[in-house]
Amino acid sequence: MNSSFVIAVGSLVVGSVVLGLKFVAYGLTGSIALYSDALESVVNVATALAALIAVRLAAHPPDANHPYGHHKAEYFSAVLEGVMIVVAAVLILRESYFGLLSPKPLDAPLPGLVVNGLAGVINAAWCWVLLHQGRRLRSPALVADGRHLMSDVVSSGGVIVGLSLAAVTGWAILDPVLAGLVALNILWSGWRVIRDSVGGLMDEAVPATALERIREVISSHGGGALEAHDLRSRRAGRMTFIEFHLVVPGEMSVSDAHDICDRIEQALKTEVEDAVITIHVEPEGKAKHSGIVVV
Repeated sequence: MNSSFVIAVGSLVVGSVVLGLKFVAYGLTGSIALYSDALESVVNVATALAALIAVRLAAHPPDANHPYGHHKAEYFSAVLEGVMIVVAAVLILRESYFGLLSPKPLDAPLPGLVVNGLAGVINAAWCWVLLHQGRRLRSPALVADGRHLMSDVVSSGGVIVGLSLAAVTGWAILDPVLAGLVALNILWSGWRVIRDSVGGLMDEAVPATALERIREVISSHGGGALEAHDLRSRRAGRMTFIEFHLVVPGEMSVSDAHDICDRIEQALKTEVEDAVITIHVEPEGKAKHSGIVVV
């Protein structure tokens, strides 16, 4: 059982506990804003389940039908999370609209806010775990889950502050207004998750800084070769795919060219964790006199 799967299981458990606490808070107060916060937690549990399935599937080794592995399954999970976040935001906006038409005073605001605050503390702690471990494990599903949870933490904090003000001032209109602000924050979170996940599905290249480091490694460890060109890269979950053409002297033996490739490949795997490298060797007549100069 890998680390990503264990963390995904933890997300499901934590999400379920927080969901229960938030619905208790809503039941105590009747607040639309707390209802919207609880509704977002329903999405948290659903997305945690999707992330769990995706992480489990992504861990499967390559097979005949998927020779490059199953790593992109995590991106599908993240896109699903983004869509569900947007749906939750629309539902919350609907409740906010009806609340604005007929604002109601809160019932037992202090106990409800205390319970919701406890849920927020649990969420904040788990959010840190998801983001930290998701980036360490390079798991798009866990990072997307963490970002969504971060929006939930921010929303909960804003709701608690706003409802405390509403309880003190008696301004019932603040409740639906806060619910609307929560919905807008959730929409922004959903957009970010979808945007980043679509980039992975569309085989975006690695970031410019990482690509420059890859070029430097090829240049400094390709002694004996003449140049490298047509460098391409992409990421799929935690895996990084790197491909390029390596030009060697025409009289060089296959064995010597292979040794250079092995040296470059080992250096790249040291620099880039979980890298899959493909090198196409060409004779010097194929040189383009561009790309990466070997030093």
